[in-house]
Amino acid sequence: MLEMIKILTQTFGPSGSEKKVAGVIQKMLEGKVDEMRTDTMGNLICVKKGSGKKIMLAAHMDEIGVIISYIDEKGFLRFGNIGGLPPMIILGQRVMFENGIVGVVWYEESIDNMKNAKHDTMYIDIGAGSREEAEKLVKVGDMAVFVGDTIEQHGKVISKGLDDRVGCAILVQVALSQPKTDNEIYYVFTTQEEVGLRGAKTAAFGIVPDMALAIDVCDTGDTPKCKHMSVKLGKGPTIKIKDRSVIAHPEVKDRLVKAAEQNKIPYQLEVMMDGGTDAGSIHITAGGIPSGGVSIPTRFIHDTAEMVDLNDVENAVSLISAFIK
Repeated sequence: MLEMIKILTQTFGPSGSEKKVAGVIQKMLEGKVDEMRTDTMGNLICVKKGSGKKIMLAAHMDEIGVIISYIDEKGFLRFGNIGGLPPMIILGQRVMFENGIVGVVWYEESIDNMKNAKHDTMYIDIGAGSREEAEKLVKVGDMAVFVGDTIEQHGKVISKGLDDRVGCAILVQVALSQPKTDNEIYYVFTTQEEVGLRGAKTAAFGIVPDMALAIDVCDTGDTPKCKHMSVKLGKGPTIKIKDRSVIAHPEVKDRLVKAAEQNKIPYQLEVMMDGGTDAGSIHITAGGIPSGGVSIPTRFIHDTAEMVDLNDVENAVSLISAFIK
């Protein structure tokens, strides 16, 4: 799993530019599913055919990043955000464009209070001396993602892009393990989740599954003076009850709890007051689809270095495999 997570997290794929991630996943699942297709939104849909219920499992391929909006006469790049980007977190971080060009995020030094550091008072320095020089390397509309190696330490994985490449890795592993079931399983690797849960909505409308799960990350409540939340790193994957985008369907939640308890898989219950997942768009699509979620407890979400526990990842694979049976 660790090697798979490394490959996926280090593949370029901001919202709207997920094609490389989809290509990597296609190679991983080649010959392991009955059908692979890509829809108009760029969602990768991998099907293991069956005669039973249609179950959709969704994990989003896109990651947070920046998009260039203007290049000034001195070659500094102004940018907008792709997904949630707290200015104080991205300050001083490196970003990489698809062509390999690296820049540093900084702020206008006339700011007298760092609380006033906003995206429109920040810039990216790629070392260019003029607009003309910069435009040979980067153009308006180009996207960049944050730079951050993937490392394992004490059973924890630290990396950029774990939201939600860790979810993609889990779905790939479930598909590779081929749990025996009569149900028809749709492993859906979605696009543009970070900018409005867009890809999942289109995919769900095309599939119209009987039941759906979103596999994503969730906050924890185990760091110093953090917001109150019962979820802790290393105590098992979470079964979603609620987030800002969805209240999990009780049947889906109960089936997940039953699967966990019958198979002695550790789990936690998740009530997340902020943030959303693909379940938020799936559950209101095509007349309504019973939806829920399994999440990986993650520290420092939407930071350039997120952290998960490998035991939670492995247990999520076991839980989802048990659920779809």
